[in-house]
Amino acid sequence: MTTLAQRLRSRTWPAHRQVEATPFVRALIGGRIDRPAYCLLLASLHPIYAALEAALRRHAGHAGVAEVFDPALLRESALEQDLAHLHGEDWRDGLPPQPAALDYAARIETLGQDAPELLLAHAYVRYLGDLSGGQALRRAVSRSLGLSGPEGTRFYDFGTPGQAEALAQAFRSGLDRVAADAASREAIVDEAAEGFTRHERLVDELERAREQLSAT
Repeated sequence: MTTLAQRLRSRTWPAHRQVEATPFVRALIGGRIDRPAYCLLLASLHPIYAALEAALRRHAGHAGVAEVFDPALLRESALEQDLAHLHGEDWRDGLPPQPAALDYAARIETLGQDAPELLLAHAYVRYLGDLSGGQALRRAVSRSLGLSGPEGTRFYDFGTPGQAEALAQAFRSGLDRVAADAASREAIVDEAAEGFTRHERLVDELERAREQLSAT
């Protein structure tokens, strides 16, 4: 029988690759992103994580959330530290999130009210991506921005590579312990696919913003 983690991976892998192929993400992975564009990315991720993590905390005892909730995964505080270091303490005033990020955060807030079991989908999209690609992205960002220490890349800090892999494995195992019938499993998978669609919209907006910054 295909596990929930396997089903999520097989269904979302094409969309994952599609997001990776966008110009903004190619620049990020390739170490060609500059500080203003990177700060725009972090500022847009912040409301998404704030909404997701507030909902996960609120529903930490829910049967559909408890198996994967782990405070070690939470990224909101790390994003705030990176933004303060890279942009300044006034980042909330100077870096408005992209519209797609606000729409995404609103979607998560709605799920937190109406369908908390579907929060699993967005936790999957964000946290497993952060854990699996975070070490490589941390090196790419450090190279792009000329950073020599951990400050500015706390977002990708899950401890050692071994600790990050253990968190990822625990998350996958937790997914497979979630008690859900076939229809509920497919609803989670569909929501994860929607999450990648929303990410693609976001990075497209970020690329347009990056182009505008480069032109000024």
